[in-house]
Amino acid sequence: MTVVIKLGGRVQSDAALVDALASRWASAPGSLCIVHGGGDDISALQRQLGRQASFVNGRRITTAEDIELVRMVLSGSANKRLVSRLVAAGLPAVGISGEDAGLLTCEIIDMEQLGRAGKPAAVNVAILKTLLDAGFLPVISPVGRDAASEHGEALNVNGDDAAAAIAGALNADLYLVADVDGVMAGDAELIRTIDPDYMERLVADGTVTRGMHAKLEAGFAALAAGAASVRIAGLEALTENDSGTVLSLTADMK
Repeated sequence: MTVVIKLGGRVQSDAALVDALASRWASAPGSLCIVHGGGDDISALQRQLGRQASFVNGRRITTAEDIELVRMVLSGSANKRLVSRLVAAGLPAVGISGEDAGLLTCEIIDMEQLGRAGKPAAVNVAILKTLLDAGFLPVISPVGRDAASEHGEALNVNGDDAAAAIAGALNADLYLVADVDGVMAGDAELIRTIDPDYMERLVADGTVTRGMHAKLEAGFAALAAGAASVRIAGLEALTENDSGTVLSLTADMK
């Protein structure tokens, strides 16, 4: 079974990350795809240039001027920094973006509200299957191709949305790995299972906000698109099968 692992930006700086990925790869070589974020790096570069990072419901507002910064950070420095660390640890990592081979063809979400932010409309997994079959580990930057653009202009894609679309297209397991243990209740207790109705209650009472709301939406979209399973968890999810919060389309436990 293929596993798509979405790594949040902060998780990428965790000293334990490479060893955890190496252990997972050793147990099932040729079965992993990584999708990475890099939001903090984008925001830092924006600040250096005198710009302000802005978000709506956990999704970044991306102006026409910002999209080249997004490309530069996500498909450039963030992608190659992670690939270099993995290769140094002996993993056959190959960095690509959602633009390469038309992996992610996307549609603009709301130009007025979010600018050049997109959601995947189609996934061409041929390049991923080619790399996986050849024994390589794809490391994917979530920058997609604008479906409405004659010249293939880029769109900034939320990393969770990108990973969800890819996991659905591959019928893979999806791990949304963040710097938290999973979805937490108000008393800091881990919620083990969430279905769509329960998510709506958590959003309504303020337990789930912003980035975690976006993760849950992406996770349920992945299940609806054909992903085998979805788990939101910390880095331990790569080595522990019972960690984090599991999403379910049916109310099995809630």
